Amino acid sequence: MKKIFPGIFEFKRRIYTKNLVPGRTVYGEKLVKFKGKEYREWNPKRSKLCAAIKKGLKETGLQNGSVVLYLGSAEGTTPSHVSDIIGDDGLLFGVDVSARVMRKFLMLCEHRENLFPIMASASKPELYENFVPKVDVLFQDVSQKNQSEIFILNAKRFLKKKGVGLLAVKARSIDVSKNPKKVFREEQKKLEKFFRVEQVVFLNPFEKDHALFFCRIK
Repeated sequence: MKKIFPGIFEFKRRIYTKNLVPGRTVYGEKLVKFKGKEYREWNPKRSKLCAAIKKGLKETGLQNGSVVLYLGSAEGTTPSHVSDIIGDDGLLFGVDVSARVMRKFLMLCEHRENLFPIMASASKPELYENFVPKVDVLFQDVSQKNQSEIFILNAKRFLKKKGVGLLAVKARSIDVSKNPKKVFREEQKKLEKFFRVEQVVFLNPFEKDHALFFCRIK
């Protein structure tokens, strides 16, 4: 196992995180034992963050003990790997508006004590501002037209001055008629009013017409 980022490993060109709950899988992923420790294979076709790592993301901002606000936590596939990375000393607050996916995320939270579920709209951070502290990392995967505006709104409320933001942009959710690269350029201009955009990673072929923006507050 080669460590490529804090808490993230590579073995035979596959990405892994050390399993916080040994013996238990989340979405049917492969478990691998190495030197007495158990690792979970991270599927880039099911996680935009993992896809970005495979496509050359230079930094995740995540480490042991990080406090994370994850907007669009869904059933918890990617949050479960973030849970592995941040460990018992970290916290992840997962926000999603869907009751259906939140039920599955709640089941995941029962086995991972560093995960906290919040059923709310990410476009209304005032609904959960009393439950979420300042965070080290803001991650967003929300398929709405105003993705960047939601991201900035939450960053202003929750992201620490030295924190990082990772925004997964789905071009087709913003404007299905435009070339995705043009959409990404327009969204970057919006983000640059508040952030320094340090890297843009295009997620093809793992995720069509998606890009991940790595940002820091100016």
